[in-house]
This record gives sequence, structure tokens and C-alpha cells, in this order.
Amino acid sequence: MTLIPSRRNSGIALIIVLLVVTVLGLMAIHFGSLMKVETKLARNSSFDNEFDWIARSGVEAAKYVLAADLQGPSGQLDALNEIWAGGPGVDTNDMAAQFPLAHFEIGPRRSVDTKIIDLDRKFNINVADETILRQAMTLIGVDPAAQATIIDSILDWCDRDMNSHTRGVESDFYKSGQGYLGIPYVAKDGPIDDLSELLLINGVTDGIYLGSGAGLRAFSDLRQASRSRFDEPIYTTGLRDLFTALSGRSLNINTASATTLQLLPPIDENVAHAIIQRRAGPDGTDGTLDDTPFRSPAEIGTVPGLPPPVLQQFARFFTTRSIVFEATVVARIGSDTRTYTAVLRRNSPRDIQILTMSQTQ
Repeated sequence: MTLIPSRRNSGIALIIVLLVVTVLGLMAIHFGSLMKVETKLARNSSFDNEFDWIARSGVEAAKYVLAADLQGPSGQLDALNEIWAGGPGVDTNDMAAQFPLAHFEIGPRRSVDTKIIDLDRKFNINVADETILRQAMTLIGVDPAAQATIIDSILDWCDRDMNSHTRGVESDFYKSGQGYLGIPYVAKDGPIDDLSELLLINGVTDGIYLGSGAGLRAFSDLRQASRSRFDEPIYTTGLRDLFTALSGRSLNINTASATTLQLLPPIDENVAHAIIQRRAGPDGTDGTLDDTPFRSPAEIGTVPGLPPPVLQQFARFFTTRSIVFEATVVARIGSDTRTYTAVLRRNSPRDIQILTMSQTQ
């Protein structure tokens, strides 16, 4: 007797076969995806040293341009119309003018892009007193009721004693786990080395630190548990827009933004824009050939709205020459890129130090 399979059994068998084929197909796709990732990881790993050396080439290019800038007729001042700042250059014999910082080819399918800014366009957080910090809180838009806590806590973090200001806190507060991180740690009781340390200080939130700019939210994983359940206000300016931990002790009047200039109480919005108009020249735009940068801090006296006694009090905060610079270097191999950041201190044309260098992306 011959057994003839029913149509129902045949349908079930067909479904099983299709399921097996589908599963195998999905496994093959997943395996192929994994292999692609593994191949890319292996390739990137093999490029590690090469990326690092390409990035170092970009840093050396930045050092060369900064050194050359000191040797021209305008070498005693720094402004936004110079080559290092992305401007057209103002010296006819500017050696740096012939040296491309953008898309500099260093081999087959290898190139580097370097962008330089001076950090003296921002105020050094380690020399900021209560007056400067209060101006910063006002410019950011921090609630007046919260300003005293943040200001005193910053001062307590930076000073070397263990005595807290009226609204500030010291290590006993952070050790108890009440700090914004939500875990025990101690106050620095010393100068801030990296501006992101501000995120460790009582009262400083992500919004107050970052402003409206995008960027990596340092300590974000640790801070989740202690964040308020209420939405934070949106601040157009943040502490990182106004301050730096690595700069000279003076603010470069030729490169500072209108907002940063207002950290000094005598300078309001109108005076700040008058300063920028004065240095921008006839076309009113910074970074062009007709710029007329200040050649000494004393020239700020030509700006209307600043009485002489006030100028004498705050002139010490200004300079026309930058010392510390930040070079952002994008190293490229084929279609792959990596971004590095280096902080450089320019002491002389023959002495430019690399203070820090790290991969940021």
C-alpha cells in the first residue's frame, strides 16, 4: 500500500523549509554585518599610529604658523584677520600665508585640516573674582536666587583653604554624596586644570556650563540619578563660552566676543559692540583686511562710554597679544577621519609648548 502525503502535510513541510531558509538568510546577513564591523575595527586599529602621526603633523603646522606670526611687522599683537585665525593675513612678507592649514596633503589619500583659535579670547576662570563671576551668571541668565550659591561654591573649589564662603561648600558637602554627581568626592581646593571641572561644583548644571551649544556632557552617566525632574531653562550662553582654564591672565581685546567683554562691569552691551566696531574697521566685519585692531590696551580709551577712572581700574585685565592657543586637527585617511585637540603655549618663535593633546572624536 502506497502512502500519498496529504496536501496539508505538504504545506506544513513547505512552511518549515521556508522558515529554515529565512532563518539561515538572516543569520548570513547578521554574520556579514558583524564581519564588516570587525573588518572596519581591524582596519581602524591598524591605522591608529598613522592617524596619531598625521595629527601630530597638523599640530606642528599650527606651531609653525604661530611662530611665523611673531616675526612679521604685526607680531606684537594678535587679531582675527591674521593667518592663524583664518583671516587673510596682514603682513606682506607673512611666511605663514604660503602654508595651507586647510586640507594639507601629506601623502596618497592622507591629509590634515587644522583650525586655530586663541584661548585668550576667553577669561581665565582661575583669576575670576566674585565680581567677574556675578557678571557671568547675569550674562548666562542664571536665576538671581541661585547665583550666590554657584559663585561661592566656585570660589571654594578654587581657593586653597577649607573654609566655605557664606553660600559655598567644601569637601564635607561633596563627601556626603550631596554633590551633583551623587557620589562621594572632595573639593579641588586649587586652580582648575580643565574647565569641565566646573560640572563637579555645587549648583553648576549642564545647561549653565554648556549653554545652547551641543557637545559631550561630561559625567552624564554619573549625574543621571541626581538630576532634577524639572526641565532646565535654555541658556544661550554657557560658562564654557566665557571662560577657559588655560590662558594668560588677560583678555585679548582684539579677539574676545562681545559677550565675553561684558564680564568686566564697566562694559555693557553698547560699549562691547563699540569695541568690536572699532577693531573691525570700515566694513564692520572682524577678520578682514581693513581691520584696525587695538595695538595696546590703552587704546581702549578711544572707545566712547568708558570713563578714565574705570579704565585704569580694569586695564590690567586686557592685552592685545595671545599666549595660549587651541588647535583642532582633523586627520584623514581615505574616507576615515579622527579629530584631535591640542593646547599650545607660545612663549617665543622658538619656544611653543604642547600643553595637552588628545583625541576628541
